[in-house]
Amino acid sequence: MKNWNVRKLVVAREDMPEHHRLARSLSWPHLIALGVGAIVGTGILTLIGVGAAKAGPAVILSFAIAGVICACAALAYAEMATMIPASGSAYTYSYVVFGELLAWVVGWSLILEYSLVVIAVAVGWSGYASGFLTSVGMGLPAALTNGPELGGVFNLPAVVIIGVVAALLSAGTRESATLNAVLVVVKMLALALFIFVAAKSFDPANFHPFMPTGFPRSGPAGHEVGVMAAAAIIFFAFYGFDAIATAAEEAKNPDRDLAIGIVGSMVACVAIYMAVAAAAIGALTYTKFADSPEPLALILRSIGQPLSAKILGLSAVIALPTVILAFFFGQSRIFFTMARDGLLPQSLARVSKRGTPVRITIFTAIVVAVIAAIFPLNEIAALANAGTLTAFVAVCAAMLAMRRREPNRERKFTVPLPWVVGTVGILGCCYLFYSLPERTQTWFFGWNLFGLVVYWVYGSPRAAKARAQA
Repeated sequence: MKNWNVRKLVVAREDMPEHHRLARSLSWPHLIALGVGAIVGTGILTLIGVGAAKAGPAVILSFAIAGVICACAALAYAEMATMIPASGSAYTYSYVVFGELLAWVVGWSLILEYSLVVIAVAVGWSGYASGFLTSVGMGLPAALTNGPELGGVFNLPAVVIIGVVAALLSAGTRESATLNAVLVVVKMLALALFIFVAAKSFDPANFHPFMPTGFPRSGPAGHEVGVMAAAAIIFFAFYGFDAIATAAEEAKNPDRDLAIGIVGSMVACVAIYMAVAAAAIGALTYTKFADSPEPLALILRSIGQPLSAKILGLSAVIALPTVILAFFFGQSRIFFTMARDGLLPQSLARVSKRGTPVRITIFTAIVVAVIAAIFPLNEIAALANAGTLTAFVAVCAAMLAMRRREPNRERKFTVPLPWVVGTVGILGCCYLFYSLPERTQTWFFGWNLFGLVVYWVYGSPRAAKARAQA
């Protein structure tokens, strides 16, 4: 424990060994597309049904609450990312500001977050892919589209898409980002089609009663309901901008591009989500699409728009991998940075000739593919949220700590009303964490207890050795 408060010194790129340098290949349009691609995905295409089951029509309010809390965190991320333009996101900021132990907890939580997001989106994509294949007469047997908990054997489509995205990321960062930008446009057009078609069937009566399950979390363990219970789950739908911060070392102009990417993608996505949620509930009574693996396509079929449903399903099959790509990208960079610092095996912190961390990408693909093949969506999403909320609290706290410790330091992006924004971000994330299912909280604390053992036995002594050799 003697190194628990050791703070990280950010090393300039030119002073790093060649095999530790990530290639600078991303501009701000790539970063905005990366953020939008990460944010707009399974959350709105799939989890809107899970949220509606918990909150009814008031799921719109759940989206608004989660969006405000995420907006506060996004502003804090933008300030910290431009002050510390290094790979590692919240892990690196915590290491620089608070020291090694807290950085480990945040990094360990981020590994959980990004890995589980990849898994959750792969499972969500599988639902749309299976629905689309069935609609064109090529459906897969249920045993190959569900894990054991849902009566199947394993989720084959989820495993396949993880392998495809891993191969794409291994090929090159810029190539992946360019394809991601194209697919993001496809996804935006599909959501615009949904809003346009669903609006024709809008019925205000579908919004009554507006809040059937109440505001705070309530209900037995494992079956929690309420606006905040829904917000704690569909919070998953808003994060993704933090994946942009992991690209700090790969941005061509990080001082400018990171703030534009983080704030720009967040603002755009809040507007998109509110419009889609209102159109969905207005078009069909929420009880008819609650907990559906493909709620938006189900709504379109239910209002007599089978062609639009097929188009939306096809676009989801094509474009949902942008979310997998963005979070897979973020996970590999967090893992890479922790390995480069010595907290994880340094042998994994090597890049290929194209400047991409291939070893970590392949290792991650194997782990997440196994989990995606077995577990259902809602449990994965809830546990991923716990890791994200931890990271968001750390970043807001780091922003406030730096305001007090170094008030005169140059800031390329400055958070307006920092003490208000930071406090709302911290308290809001804590309340969302409290609103998560009890089993999720237990699993999360268990994960971090295991992580502390790994830190004491392996991470701390290896990190000290890496610093001594630097």
